[in-house]
Amino acid sequence: MSAELILQEHEPLAPYTAWRIGGPARWFATATSPDELRRAWRWAQQHDQPLFVLGGGSNLLMSDAGWPGLVVRYRANAQHLTVAGDTALLQLGAGAPMAGTARKVAAQGWAGLEWAEGLPGTLGGAVYGNAGCYGGETAAVLAEATMLMPNGAVELWTPEQLAFGYRTSRLKQLHSSGQPLPLVLAGTLRLQRDDPQRLAARIAEIAAARKSRTPAGSSCGSVFKNPPGSTAGFLLDQAGLKGRRVGGAQVAAKHANYIINVGGATAADVLRLAEIMRSEVLRQLGVELELEVRVIGADATVSLQQHGQTL
Repeated sequence: MSAELILQEHEPLAPYTAWRIGGPARWFATATSPDELRRAWRWAQQHDQPLFVLGGGSNLLMSDAGWPGLVVRYRANAQHLTVAGDTALLQLGAGAPMAGTARKVAAQGWAGLEWAEGLPGTLGGAVYGNAGCYGGETAAVLAEATMLMPNGAVELWTPEQLAFGYRTSRLKQLHSSGQPLPLVLAGTLRLQRDDPQRLAARIAEIAAARKSRTPAGSSCGSVFKNPPGSTAGFLLDQAGLKGRRVGGAQVAAKHANYIINVGGATAADVLRLAEIMRSEVLRQLGVELELEVRVIGADATVSLQQHGQTL
């Protein structure tokens, strides 16, 4: 490994995740450019180490056992705006924060990302899970994604190749099947010129709405996807699950589709509580909820499979 990419051993992963949960990585490095990420990928291959690329640490639950190979925290966030009249293409590194980018381009008079105000995580994670909220989603604005393939090649993928669906993509489906996963290096987003004051007002409106409904404390955001015709939060509330607790994990009183780490929560606590939530909604209301959060690590994955969950 070159001097530009420093390896750490047995690095705790909890501080890098929104839930503040997770055991150590056997090896850990930070990459700030596509070249550094490729170098890390080659090192992992040469040393027969499983590779996991970590962005903002939101929308995922890291195993209590941590990660047995190399975790790379990808921070590449270079931006380049190409303007053509009243439209523009924003090239964005996969490590760029979605919320900060949304505010920045809106202040410059470019519309298309207002929905991402307050959205936790990075562009890479948004592409992986087709992140969305407040009437917008990644699939609607992504022109193409630059992918590092399992064989080391770099390819440009269209939205059609990414096969976006509700909070999912081809990448998420490949992960679920255990197949080698391409890595998002960057993305190009479509924007439209608009009035900065109007955009600022919309950003402020979304920020206020998010603040009013988002519980305080460490969480990953929504735990379950919204089923057709309803919302997971409403169903979980109807099932009387607000305040339910397992260990240090508790269903938020403010929004029942959030699990809060109220202190010392483990991944096992969260998984047990999520299973109680899922099974109670199924028993009482006849609706099967599907996890939105991504579960990382062998022991966590096995636990979910034992509970019949779909990753």
